[in-house]
Amino acid sequence: MRTSLNEIKLIDDHLFNTGTTEDELLFDAMLILNPALQSQVMWQKKSHFIVQQYSRKKLRAEIKAAHQKLFNENRYKTFRNRIMHFFDSV
Repeated sequence: MRTSLNEIKLIDDHLFNTGTTEDELLFDAMLILNPALQSQVMWQKKSHFIVQQYSRKKLRAEIKAAHQKLFNENRYKTFRNRIMHFFDSV
């Protein structure tokens, strides 16, 4: 792996708490000695957040499309009736 990929892995291990205690202590020392690493951690954390938000948005769109298909197309009428029956009995 290249150095940048090693740094990405170290930062990910730090962000997701997947490293060993020794690795975490070493990373904390690296953060103290290298202020630029703190910036890299912040940007990588933001990147993970953006990817997570995009994934959630995409999943919501897929669920909405499946809902529209199942509850609006005639060929799924039997399925739709079975599902609605669950809620009628409540």
